[in-house]
Amino acid sequence: MHSVRRRRHAAAVAGLACCLIAGQGLPAGAVPGRSGPADDAAPGGVTGPSADEVAEARAMARERGERLGETTVLVAEARARLEELVTTAERLVESYNGELVKTARAKELSVQAAERAKAAGSQVAKAREAVAAITAQSYGGLDIAQPMMAMMTGNGGPTDDGYLRRASILAHMGGGQAETLKQLRESQEVFAILQAQAEDAYAGQREAQAEAAEAKQAAEEAVARQVDETRRIEEEQARLEKLADEARSTAEKLAREREVALEQARVARENAERARYQAAAMRREAARMGVASGEPVSRWALNVTAESARGDIAADWALTQLDKPYVWAADGPAAYDCSGLTMRAWERVGIVMDHWTGTQWTSGPHVRLSELRRGDLLFYGQATGNPGDIHHVGIYVGRGLMVHAPQTGDVVRVAPMWRSDLIGATRPA
Repeated sequence: MHSVRRRRHAAAVAGLACCLIAGQGLPAGAVPGRSGPADDAAPGGVTGPSADEVAEARAMARERGERLGETTVLVAEARARLEELVTTAERLVESYNGELVKTARAKELSVQAAERAKAAGSQVAKAREAVAAITAQSYGGLDIAQPMMAMMTGNGGPTDDGYLRRASILAHMGGGQAETLKQLRESQEVFAILQAQAEDAYAGQREAQAEAAEAKQAAEEAVARQVDETRRIEEEQARLEKLADEARSTAEKLAREREVALEQARVARENAERARYQAAAMRREAARMGVASGEPVSRWALNVTAESARGDIAADWALTQLDKPYVWAADGPAAYDCSGLTMRAWERVGIVMDHWTGTQWTSGPHVRLSELRRGDLLFYGQATGNPGDIHHVGIYVGRGLMVHAPQTGDVVRVAPMWRSDLIGATRPA
């Protein structure tokens, strides 16, 4: 009866293994590993952007970012130039405004000079009349229509009859008449000076106003051109910003899609490899049970059984528990915590241990990590000499991997053994 139960259990285990994976199982010591570098495809048809596509998108984003950076510099330079031109234009506009004020003042002075010249002309006319009257009274034959200043300032020399006559008149004129003629001469000089000054000042100011107007117009035109140029560059900047944002968004989107695809591929590979690994362990377990029951088994199964040590049996059994949930203080068969899993695994080969990492650490000789064998227990915590400072344990399954029950919310799984809190290993005996 006992033999029948063993045969039925072996058949059930073998059937489950065949359902998990078809084909050759992994030999003892084999562990799941990546079938190749992370790429864009994984079991189940998971696909995503290629590394080249992501790199190309990022290169495009960098290129557009560089172009945007160059244009941003041009915008800054254009704005600085515009500010400079505006400042210059404002200065020239104000200079032009000043010239307008000066021109208006010059015009006012010119009008005033003309009025003073007109007044001086009136004085000259009055002086002429006075001299003519004096001459007519003193020298009855003199033409009173002849200008007195022409008489006094003629160009004839000392031998000229007119000159002699004028000299005679001056010599005989009294002090009052001489003062009148002096005033006439000064009035004429003042008239000439004021008129010339006013005309020169007004003409010069008009010229300065024209030059200021030209400078103002040139400055305003330069500002207008720079405004257009700055607007054009800013529009180009806006266009490049949009392109750069689109390129960055595309690159980020492709990168995220690739990351998701690779993660899905990794999970799919791990699931497939874990299934293969679990199936191989189950086949070995079935082979061992078949040998123990006296039933004929394949040559492969005989070889595995003959070469298997207790550690292999413990490791293989632990692998048959993959994906069962972690539960505090659980020791199977539906759930486990870390020390509950290792306790049940070594119980398969007759090694009885407590359900506690503290005593499991002392359940056998400590072994160097360079001399690990499948089934050895790996401990994690603080190497203080106090067993209570050890908080986790797993079972070594080869190639730097262990099977363990990690934590609440997780399941029994295969994971790398190397962690910062690894303190050593024990081989139960």
